Amino acid sequence: MSALVKDFSKAMSQAGSSQFQEVIRQELEYSMKVELDKILATAHSNEIEHTKKDLEGFKKLFHRFLQEKGPSVDWGKIQRPPEDSIQPYEKIKARGLPDNIASVLNKLVVVKLNGGLGTSMGCKGPKSLIGVRNENTFLDLTVQQIEHLNKSYNTDVPLVLMNSFNTDDDTKKILQKYSHSRVKIYTFNQSRYPRINKETLLPIAKDVSYSGENTECWYPPGHGDIYASFYNSGLLDNLIAEGKEYIFVSNIDNLGATVDLYILNHLMNPPNGKRCEFVMEVTNKTRADVKGGTLTQYENKLRLVEIAQVPKAHVDEFKSVSKFKIFNTNNLWIALSAIKRLQEKNAIDMEIIVNPKTLDGGLNVIQLETAVGAAIKSFENSLGINVPRSRFLPVKTTSDLLLVMSNLYSLNAGSLTMSEKREFPTVPLVKLGSSFTKVQDYLRRFESIPDMLELDHLTVSGDVTFGKNVSLKGTVIIIANHGDRIDIPAGALLENKIVSGNLRILDH
Repeated sequence: MSALVKDFSKAMSQAGSSQFQEVIRQELEYSMKVELDKILATAHSNEIEHTKKDLEGFKKLFHRFLQEKGPSVDWGKIQRPPEDSIQPYEKIKARGLPDNIASVLNKLVVVKLNGGLGTSMGCKGPKSLIGVRNENTFLDLTVQQIEHLNKSYNTDVPLVLMNSFNTDDDTKKILQKYSHSRVKIYTFNQSRYPRINKETLLPIAKDVSYSGENTECWYPPGHGDIYASFYNSGLLDNLIAEGKEYIFVSNIDNLGATVDLYILNHLMNPPNGKRCEFVMEVTNKTRADVKGGTLTQYENKLRLVEIAQVPKAHVDEFKSVSKFKIFNTNNLWIALSAIKRLQEKNAIDMEIIVNPKTLDGGLNVIQLETAVGAAIKSFENSLGINVPRSRFLPVKTTSDLLLVMSNLYSLNAGSLTMSEKREFPTVPLVKLGSSFTKVQDYLRRFESIPDMLELDHLTVSGDVTFGKNVSLKGTVIIIANHGDRIDIPAGALLENKIVSGNLRILDH
């Protein structure tokens, strides 16, 4: 560790040495500025402007990172949100819809966060291009949903994709296939920030290129970057000029995040006449969601608190399902005019997430990120809406993929809805082992997706394959020990069964 960084860590942990802290801070910021200037000097003339914007943004974030110390919330100030600050969805739906819903829809823009790669599921390229249902990708389903809206109501709701430098090229190539669909599609890129060495707190990049060996030197700084990037792209101003008023933002891998007309109507025609600038959809926690960010009341504002901000002594309390009953789905409705106002005043305040990574060569780096929902406290008249669980259907793993590909859901105009044949509305708990992690391996192990309408819990571990038309009911646990293999035969019905050992089906 460099002597300067050591001194800084020491100074930050000692109270009363604020003068010493400030001197070291300034030295670290100066060293950073020198390195960033060197990187900027390697940019071609057509790269200078946007590289400069990116590095300026990073400099601000780094400055704030040096100012902060320890968890960023004072646990004693955290309170439960007031009753009326989180409305039940049923109450909003009960208001019904006005006759002029088309004119309300014409004020909306759908924004999908499309910066992520499919690497965690063993896929190359953007995650949005993974096939999830009948050969349709996340992006296909999104376009189908919005096209259905535009055709049904004769409206012009555009789709905006926030890409990252990792996903932009591949996404733009694929967008050509939607050129005849009834959806205008726009894209903008989130920033590209330099990863910094954990020891020296200096960038590991030596120049602006981000191909080949340099890919690991840069990262997209989390979805909190949407406000600055959207504003800087010029798209925000263009959409305001077209008369658009709200964006509905969600992760592209959340298949439950469809445009909800009742929420939109509540935003455009608020019952008390005072419009909300920011609405966060939250839903009730289950044991699987204990790490999700929760909405709290903090210094008289609604505030999103993430597990990383919680002092260690209070983590168990934070995870408690009885004290913090809801979590953030990351489905957000935000007023465009408010983003513009706050961005121009530099008044969007989001906590910094310090994300440590180890690169392939073993180098420890950190990347500084922010989360889009954390900005809720900067907006006026914010609101939480407690929505049904069906609006939170993220596909992060092949276990999630199995659920959405199964007969638990039916697909209509790009939207997935729970099958009416399922007697209870909860989703089964599915845990597929490491042999299923990659999409390719997962698809190879299922000749067809099993009937899961009456399934409660499925755990699969080891070398297991499923034949055609298998039916799974109740609790099913299948464990092939190391060196063993289990083939579930075609047409098998497993109901409340544990299968272990070795079961080979041989063709003859």
